[in-house]
Amino acid sequence: MDVIRDVLDNQLVDRNNCKMGRVDGIVMELPEGQPPRLAYIEVGVPTLARRLHPRLEGWVAALASKWGAKHSESFRIPFSKVRDVGIDVNVDLDAEATPVLANEKWLREHIIERIPGGK
Repeated sequence: MDVIRDVLDNQLVDRNNCKMGRVDGIVMELPEGQPPRLAYIEVGVPTLARRLHPRLEGWVAALASKWGAKHSESFRIPFSKVRDVGIDVNVDLDAEATPVLANEKWLREHIIERIPGGK
């Protein structure tokens, strides 16, 4: 599997077929004397910002926290929870039971619903 091509930036889908965003980062472990292994996939704007520039990650997290976002950190999904990698990355999690959708909910409640016709 080509991890960058097949996993990074692909749509994440939970066990209930609910979209959870996109894979923003990949975390590998380098155990001594063993080949590298995929440990986690990361979801969150701070991780995406880090890919653009390392200093941008802290700025984005601070801004999200200042605006009242409940989760300003990226969420890590153990690679052991990945069920299938194809067009989408299917994971054995329930999106509603994770903080992945927290920022989306916050945006909906505090911004979108205040726009006329935004509901």
